[in-house]
Amino acid sequence: MLTLAVSVIGFVSFAQPDDDLTPEEKAYRDSIANLNETNAAIEKSQTAYNAGIELFKQKKYEGAINKFSESISADPNFTPAYYNKAIAENKAEKYKDAIKTIDALVKKKPGYAKAYFQRGRAYQGLNDYLSAEKDYQKSIQLDAKNPKAYYNFGTLKFLQKDYESAAAQFSKVIELSPKDAYAYNDRGSCYRMMEQYPKAIADYEAAARMNENLAFVLNNIGTTKTKMKSYDDALKAFNRALSVDTKFYLAYNNRGVTEMKMDRYEDAIKDFTKCIEINPNYAPAYSNRAGAYFKAGKYKEAKKDADKAISLDKNFADAYVNRGMAKEMLRDMNGACEDWHKAKELGSEKGKNYNSANCSN
Repeated sequence: MLTLAVSVIGFVSFAQPDDDLTPEEKAYRDSIANLNETNAAIEKSQTAYNAGIELFKQKKYEGAINKFSESISADPNFTPAYYNKAIAENKAEKYKDAIKTIDALVKKKPGYAKAYFQRGRAYQGLNDYLSAEKDYQKSIQLDAKNPKAYYNFGTLKFLQKDYESAAAQFSKVIELSPKDAYAYNDRGSCYRMMEQYPKAIADYEAAARMNENLAFVLNNIGTTKTKMKSYDDALKAFNRALSVDTKFYLAYNNRGVTEMKMDRYEDAIKDFTKCIEINPNYAPAYSNRAGAYFKAGKYKEAKKDADKAISLDKNFADAYVNRGMAKEMLRDMNGACEDWHKAKELGSEKGKNYNSANCSN
């Protein structure tokens, strides 16, 4: 952002006292003084604004916010400072502050579509989905050609599990921006959630063609192929994902799940172990490895992994199911029933079935 070149206009100071100035001369003198003061304020505002832009580029959001605030204080009518301050506040996850900043901006510029988009992001950050939806709709109403508004609206609908509406928003993004790999990926995820697996695969593969370095897209192909019971194709997709990103722990975990379905328990254990090495705090990998150990007849190891998964996530229903199964084989039936009962309380259908079939409560 270039600093405005501001010319400060001076005037000649006459020797005569004020009483000797005509009303016209006094008015001219005052107007020049006011202009000089205004120009100085504009220059101060622009200097602070430019400093804020540079700090934002460096991801120093707190400093950027302070500079944009200085810009606004010097020139309260300089609307770009409000807008960029709100962006920085969203980046810093100061969502309430961003809302206040945009409130002030839209009072000055009520037809500014991007302002409503940023306020929608802030409301979404606060999980106020209704307010976010209204702002995204307002942004689209004011500017129907902005793909970002449709994209965020789509993510909002996805979070609300309205997958059909989300897919429609991502379709609009694709219409406006046909090379947006992320929009194809996210629409694919909508189709996957609706169990329309062939359509999901088509979108994921389109995203992969547009950007072959998106490991998460290849991982999504793998998980969808697993749901379709195309296990060999799933493994190929996970292998591709890991060739792009060797530290992608989710792909190791998901490849392990697929190997479990193929009764390849030792391979699955290796993949879950690799996942844990990369991310030691990922509870599902411990729970999954517990299931693999159980299938391999290693019940003590299974219980130990289930213990770890539960220590990381007290509400992890599958881990209680797996620990209950291990306890049953270790002849701790009371402990098994306690775990299955807990899993049932957490909404696990497996926990409910095991508890009903094996326990008195």
